Amino acid sequence: MANTLKLRGLTTVSFYADDMKAARQWYSQLLGIEPYFQRPDAENPAYIEFRLGDYQHELGIIDRKYAPKGAASNPGGAVIFWHVDDLDGMIALAKAHGATEYEPKTPRGEGFITASLVDPFGNILGLMYNVHYLSVVEKNNK
Repeated sequence: MANTLKLRGLTTVSFYADDMKAARQWYSQLLGIEPYFQRPDAENPAYIEFRLGDYQHELGIIDRKYAPKGAASNPGGAVIFWHVDDLDGMIALAKAHGATEYEPKTPRGEGFITASLVDPFGNILGLMYNVHYLSVVEKNNK
């Protein structure tokens, strides 16, 4: 296989939470779906996972007690942006559920607008309207 060492696509974004049941409820309400996977079980989740979007990318939430040694407990580091068709609407929805602004809505060039929020568990949720993403989806659906 020719390009085996290159990044081929997003598989799972992992967030951490101290209160897994609260995180499951918060993200279920925000996303309008229930997690498709929970381990060890729904009563005692240490890991929950949602499949999202056009390519069914995974958002995993891990009990913070399993975070790698030295992992930051405050927002910071890389921001992973999820494409949304209605950026203003998603910002408002996340804030209505208790998220706070990390970086305000910012135009980044023609067809690219970003914003990021901090969820109630300390994770950065990046949101973006991205015309490139839409063109890739359109191309792949032909």
